Amino acid sequence: MTSQQELDHVVLALLPAQGAWGEEQYLWLTDQANRLIEFTDGYVEVLPMPTEKHQAISQFLLLALLAVVQPLGGKVFYAPLRLRIREHVYREPDLMVLRDAADPRRQARFWLGADLVMEIVSPDNPERDLVQKRRDYAEAGIPEYWIVDPQSGTIGVLRLEGDAYVEHGVFRRGERATSALLAGFAVDVGAVLDAD
Repeated sequence: MTSQQELDHVVLALLPAQGAWGEEQYLWLTDQANRLIEFTDGYVEVLPMPTEKHQAISQFLLLALLAVVQPLGGKVFYAPLRLRIREHVYREPDLMVLRDAADPRRQARFWLGADLVMEIVSPDNPERDLVQKRRDYAEAGIPEYWIVDPQSGTIGVLRLEGDAYVEHGVFRRGERATSALLAGFAVDVGAVLDAD
């Protein structure tokens, strides 16, 4: 009888090496896994499982977005759902919005774009959300990007201007973070950060 450890070793040996992953292999893997996995030019990155606090903030924002976006005929989804930035690059934003549910960018296996994405900064690698994804989402032409940063106690709202983001605002406790894209969408920063 083969041990589980030996089977795990065989399975790992069958998988591509980092840097050698193809797009279809990545899509196959994420279809099989119950994990957040992102893909960049042949490399897969397994993201840490969200904490309860992360999920509470995500849930708060999801409910707030649904109240504004659904009456407009739009869609709001939360991770895990793949977003294709370009060929060979996929992200899994915490929240994604399309203002029109019939938008052709909304695909079954992954979305080809979004009108707004939100990320809750993870303490394990803040640069991922603050720098790398800012660049990726701008490259994908996503008009608005929200960065919820519990560590700094801020919500940054970025709007796309040309091919780069500019700040619509950096909001702190005692302020309401507002959307440049969704008329009437605003959230109390303290309520978001204190969600439980």
